Amino acid sequence: MTNENWADDIGAALETQGLVKQFASVKAINYLSIAVPKRGITSIIGPNGSGKSTLINCLSGTLPIDDGIVVLQGNSMRAILPHNNPSHGVTRTFQEVRLFNQMSVLDNMLVVLTERGVLKSLFEHKRSSYQSRAKELLESVGLWEKRGDQAESLSYGQRKLLEVGRALAMNVNIYLFDEPFAGLFPAMLERVTLLLEGLKQQGKSIIFIEHNMDLIRRLSDYTFVLDSGELLAEGPVNEVLDRPEVIEAYLGT
Repeated sequence: MTNENWADDIGAALETQGLVKQFASVKAINYLSIAVPKRGITSIIGPNGSGKSTLINCLSGTLPIDDGIVVLQGNSMRAILPHNNPSHGVTRTFQEVRLFNQMSVLDNMLVVLTERGVLKSLFEHKRSSYQSRAKELLESVGLWEKRGDQAESLSYGQRKLLEVGRALAMNVNIYLFDEPFAGLFPAMLERVTLLLEGLKQQGKSIIFIEHNMDLIRRLSDYTFVLDSGELLAEGPVNEVLDRPEVIEAYLGT
């Protein structure tokens, strides 16, 4: 069952058409065709091994596409290069946090805000406009007091918060969050929840992978359920989560 009329009303931020990603003889993504709404928060859920992270990796160019097309804001592509994501209006976070560990928290943020590329950014980041924006973003994720610390010294949850803050600094149209809440204490979790809701209020497209049903119901406007690399269900979140086939596949009951 699809919700084509609903999707048509607001348009698609991105689409996949017959997307395939294969590892040896296993198709992790098996001719997947979906259209992600242009506005609001969309969750991607499914049992372990269903292809959720592989899909995000293909959409962001972290993994090459084996077959099919990705349509990003009207541009059809058979290959996506990660360094071109900002020009396509896309940014992402990872399950395994990726930061510049030997740089300070502040410099990790300034690298994103200034000229793309570490060396060029170091010559630009003294500008007051960048410093002011970096402070605003670090305060939003609760890390301004840690600004002088090296990124490698942060706790796991703080590292996740810094990566979310770096994603926000990109100021793009499409945000891909791969399990942004994993390993966060309740106060940190609530902070990230509010940040994602803030992006929604700005009219951004937010796509996130999550296992916590309460968070999925709270945040999602729309959801896709994957199973063995294929689309099992899609639609408004509460409607989808109540379907027997989704309960059986995802919850195992």
